[in-house]
Amino acid sequence: MTDEIAVVGAGRMGEGIALAFLAAGLPVVLADVKDRTAREHRAHAERVRAHLAEQLSVKLGDDAALAGLTVCGREPAGLAGAAVVFEAVPEVLETKRDVLGWVCSQVGASTVIASTTSTFLVTEIAELVDRPGRAVNAHWLNPADLMPLVEVSRSEDTDPDAVSRLTGLLERVGKIPVVCGPSAGYIVPRLQALVMNEAARMVEEGVAGPADIDLAVRAGLGPRFSVLGPLEFIDWGGGDILYYASRYLAARLGERFRHPDIIEENMAGHRRGLRDGAGFYHYDPGGVAEYRAARMREFEAIFRLRGPQLRGGTGVPVRPETGDDRADHRGGRGQRG
Repeated sequence: MTDEIAVVGAGRMGEGIALAFLAAGLPVVLADVKDRTAREHRAHAERVRAHLAEQLSVKLGDDAALAGLTVCGREPAGLAGAAVVFEAVPEVLETKRDVLGWVCSQVGASTVIASTTSTFLVTEIAELVDRPGRAVNAHWLNPADLMPLVEVSRSEDTDPDAVSRLTGLLERVGKIPVVCGPSAGYIVPRLQALVMNEAARMVEEGVAGPADIDLAVRAGLGPRFSVLGPLEFIDWGGGDILYYASRYLAARLGERFRHPDIIEENMAGHRRGLRDGAGFYHYDPGGVAEYRAARMREFEAIFRLRGPQLRGGTGVPVRPETGDDRADHRGGRGQRG
């Protein structure tokens, strides 16, 4: 077995993953497992190679790294050298069952099999693999070659070595893996679903228009959370602030704003964050001043970079011909389209 990486599924996600590894100088086998004629397979392989060559030229200045790409179908031994296989086929259970069964018949006993599914839990994927302990979910964010984060989901039955090998490979090509349990939505999709639904709800209620809501996120919420993660931000401002704000919002807007029990437990245990020296994190009193200063420097750097763009508005083209006045609404209730 070699250091080879295999990506099974030659669609948009499969291409993006292959591009990330090729750009880092690693060889990739990209398996097109869609049911096609031999001629259609050759034509698709040519399109994939041409597209990846174009992307590599943009990224690296030339397409020399394309020499590390092998595009295949379901040929025997096509995946024989793979240390890690990324499954990137459509989110249909029977399709995954078929493809993962084929993958298992082609690879060695120690090959890590990482599904890129955003739908099925790792426990469900493990049932489709001959050695369940080597099954991991690796949720890449689109566009896969650009976004640094990859969410790695494991269960209690997942082999720790499979997780460490996968995360080590991802770090080797400049990705930032985070590990989570087998829970629907992983981390990012679960958080962003709440934010997106609440933004849509504010438009529905006439609180503000799309342009102002989007600008508020781009100029406020987004930069803030790019420096301080949400749990770090709770500690930064104080868990008591979230506790009382949540009680007020829940009374006015509904139970979806009720704080979880851990917020109340932290309050009772005097773990409100920086001021107590503990919250979701522990803080060395001697290092708090420098920690604050470092975070403020990050804020300043972001706004030096993004400030001119943010002052230019959302940058979203408005199409008055649709008749939807919500697209150009600037606060207040206004009319509904």
